[in-house]
Amino acid sequence: MTGVAVITGASRGIGAAAARLLGAQGYAVCVNFIAAGEKAEAVVDDITGAGGTAIAVKADTSIEADVVRLFETVDNELGPLTALVNNAGITGGFRRVEEIDAALLRSVLDVNVTGYFLCAREAVRRMSTRRGGAGGTIVNVSSAASWTGSPDEWVHYAATKGATDTLTIGLAREVAGEGIRVNAVNPGLIDTDIHAAAGEPDRLARMGPSFPMGRGGAPEEVAQAILFLVSDASSFTTGALFPVSGGR
Repeated sequence: MTGVAVITGASRGIGAAAARLLGAQGYAVCVNFIAAGEKAEAVVDDITGAGGTAIAVKADTSIEADVVRLFETVDNELGPLTALVNNAGITGGFRRVEEIDAALLRSVLDVNVTGYFLCAREAVRRMSTRRGGAGGTIVNVSSAASWTGSPDEWVHYAATKGATDTLTIGLAREVAGEGIRVNAVNPGLIDTDIHAAAGEPDRLARMGPSFPMGRGGAPEEVAQAILFLVSDASSFTTGALFPVSGGR
């Protein structure tokens, strides 16, 4: 076994692709989900059917007690944590800033920022050599929206990804001497159901041709970047923001 990985929001999209890839590379994978239990179990079945090890754990990463239970379940069922992929996220839908209310903003911040911090906290507590751990890696799934700002669509979502980038850089420097590397991937337009969930299922077809590479990306392409940052292939890389955005 290569190690033990927690991947949040892993029932679909980038998270599911990363779970399948890491599982195929020998990681024991915790497939975290909040609602799509059948899809999460399907990811687990794909991994175990190929000879790997995986479990599905329902937990809302914006709720502290759920996060603690998630990581304790991994401790008990899979063993010492070596990798965290912070991926669970929501967009809050397409809205101009003038249309946003506090409740919507809090919901996006709770999942995309608070959730990432809480999961990173639990990972550091387990991995840090200062606390008796053996080291490990954290990969935060950010977005190219953190530098484009996503005007007229989801500035609120983009702002949380700016926070993700800052978390990545700051935490990387904080724990670099404790055996933990922290990096981010910044996907651009990727073919997942996030667009339909936000209210525009044809967004990929509309926007893809405008990218320098002339298309949107696939979840598996982001998963390959995640694998690189999790693995020893990136052993001298920490605090990096890794664009997977087709040149945008």
